[in-house]
Amino acid sequence: MLKTLTVAGLAAGFLATTAIAQLPPPASGGPLVKSGATTKIAPHTYAISDDSVGGVPNVGFIVGTKGTLVIETGMGPPNGKTVLAEALKVSGKTKLYLVTTHVHPEHDLGAQSFPKDTTFIRSNAQVKEIAEEGMKTADAFRGRSEVNKKLLEGAEFRKADVTFDGEYKLDLGGVHVRLISLGPSHTQGDTGIWVEEDKVLFSGDTAMKGMPAFASSKSSVKTWLATLDKEDALKPAIIVPSHGPNGDAKYISAYRAYLTKIQTRAAALKKEGKSVDDAVTTITAELKPDFDTSRAAGAIRAAYNEAP
Repeated sequence: MLKTLTVAGLAAGFLATTAIAQLPPPASGGPLVKSGATTKIAPHTYAISDDSVGGVPNVGFIVGTKGTLVIETGMGPPNGKTVLAEALKVSGKTKLYLVTTHVHPEHDLGAQSFPKDTTFIRSNAQVKEIAEEGMKTADAFRGRSEVNKKLLEGAEFRKADVTFDGEYKLDLGGVHVRLISLGPSHTQGDTGIWVEEDKVLFSGDTAMKGMPAFASSKSSVKTWLATLDKEDALKPAIIVPSHGPNGDAKYISAYRAYLTKIQTRAAALKKEGKSVDDAVTTITAELKPDFDTSRAAGAIRAAYNEAP
């Protein structure tokens, strides 16, 4: 399904432990989005780097003449306030829109800090994920540290003003954005954001420097590979991932090589009658010369279970 939204037409408005574990611990003040650190990376696109700090997302702002799209909120209302303040610096008095690449707390649970007339857009896959496991994931993050618990105090998933399947188009005035529901890859509700004029892709966790983290029981190697095909077809000049440094289409090709090898070998070993645990051991050893294998087990198990 394809829906289109023009700004002028509106009056107003499973736990990612493995992913977080691979990043440096947050600074003493906690996993905080930096204030005053917004940089322009393309004609209409701004970003706040996470500096590869655990529990902090890369934040994005797409600025048009009629509206501004904010991507990610940071963990909890305090971070949401910081992101909102940075958004207002670049947006002027344009209409605010909000989207998150997925519903893990450091990406989504600062949304309640945004004004009521902000239009929050979610894929229906995100809505479903929140209903099934959202608060369990939030509670797990709260339990990780006292800092997280404090940041997430009172945090709840904000209800979407607009939902979609497939794709959603935004005309922000002079810049067009496509929100793409990518299917169960890192999570159930991965959402990509494509800035057409700037050729910038906000990929979430579906393509970045760190190897893929399968954070949901519904994560799928087949779907992830299809997601990479969709992203590659866009021919992005810049990829802004959920975490870590910005990159380009090499992130996509690296993920494809890694997941394809896992998929091929898992299917072969299953056909030979090997157990899933045997497959994890064998494939992990085979990957080590070329890849970081710290997250390999989840991908191998998913590929093995999908194989005929």
